[in-house]
Amino acid sequence: MSEITTAQVTSMLSANSTGRGKNSNSWFEEMADAWGSALNAQATRIVEKADEVAGGFDTPAEITELTAESLRMNFISNSSHTSLTSVGSALETLARKQ
Repeated sequence: MSEITTAQVTSMLSANSTGRGKNSNSWFEEMADAWGSALNAQATRIVEKADEVAGGFDTPAEITELTAESLRMNFISNSSHTSLTSVGSALETLARKQ
């Protein structure tokens, strides 16, 4: 297995994005932006479903769907936190080995 140098880690962290993100400077920021977009989209779904329930569509099926969307938000949030923490920790470890 080849070793990664400090210069390579620095290069990866500071590499300009491919233009997909707004003002991101690295792939790590791009990943964080992607997680943020997923969380925003899920929050929008929850708000829409909650508005339906508040608007009188409060059948058990609708409430169950709202609960499912809320649990999906929890899953996405936990996955986001875990992946960002893990990658950050791995990058920190790489930087220390140099």
